[in-house]
Amino acid sequence: MRKRLRFAKMQGTGNDYVYVNCFEDRVDEPEALAPRISDRHFGVGSDGLVLILPSRTADVRMRMFNADGTEAQMCGNAIRCVGKYVRERGLAANDIICVETVAGIKIVRLRREGGEVTGATVDMGEPELTPACIPVAVPEDALAGARVVGLPVEVDGRGYVITAVSMGNPHAVVFVGGTDGIDLPHIGPLFEHHPYFPQRVNAEFAEVLSPVKIRMRVWERGAGETLACGTGACAAAVAAVLNGHTRRTVDVALPGGILHVNWNESDGHVYMSGDATSVFDGVYYY
Repeated sequence: MRKRLRFAKMQGTGNDYVYVNCFEDRVDEPEALAPRISDRHFGVGSDGLVLILPSRTADVRMRMFNADGTEAQMCGNAIRCVGKYVRERGLAANDIICVETVAGIKIVRLRREGGEVTGATVDMGEPELTPACIPVAVPEDALAGARVVGLPVEVDGRGYVITAVSMGNPHAVVFVGGTDGIDLPHIGPLFEHHPYFPQRVNAEFAEVLSPVKIRMRVWERGAGETLACGTGACAAAVAAVLNGHTRRTVDVALPGGILHVNWNESDGHVYMSGDATSVFDGVYYY
């Protein structure tokens, strides 16, 4: 007899996931389930699987699995949807929600329009810039300082300049003159598996449009090219400030929409705002 699993399909800036309420349902092997349920032909179709679980230290706990079954430490777009889900399903009592993640506890402040939760601002914490903590395995003689900012790297026989940032997961940000001509399905996996990144990496290719706006495409480890990446948008915003390209508050334009990012000067935290949208509820048989 096949198993039966209730789920919700939700998306934030086009970054879509399947959400399972583990207060009510149980998922024993999420690493195996994620590729099956994420398949866009034979499954529900998504960028991955998100489990919403009880927590001893926060309102809820979030575990996120990429479409290839690997577990990610953090997802900025998914956590906004988790906030919407738990508030609307009665798992949280107010519009400020503490979510436990592998990358630590994050604070989600919900946004409402006409009484409906339509988005959220997430305190993503401080960006991690120490190479060993990102992690980036760069030879010491290649570092100009204590950070990987503007580091020349060769990928597929071509030179790139990267800035490495962790927002709970590792990112390599490359500033380019334009994003449309990038062959991301080719170059993305080469960045993801570059020997500099022992835990693989999310690669962002960002174009500076003005001091307050950048455009970006992203290759996510374990998922491929996605319409948006919340942690990637935060990493790109931090990298843009470190390289002197933008102010500390920017709009990040992605194929799935715009995320608003502020690297707050007073507390050093990165705050990300964006939408959170329910698509449909369903039952998956497997």
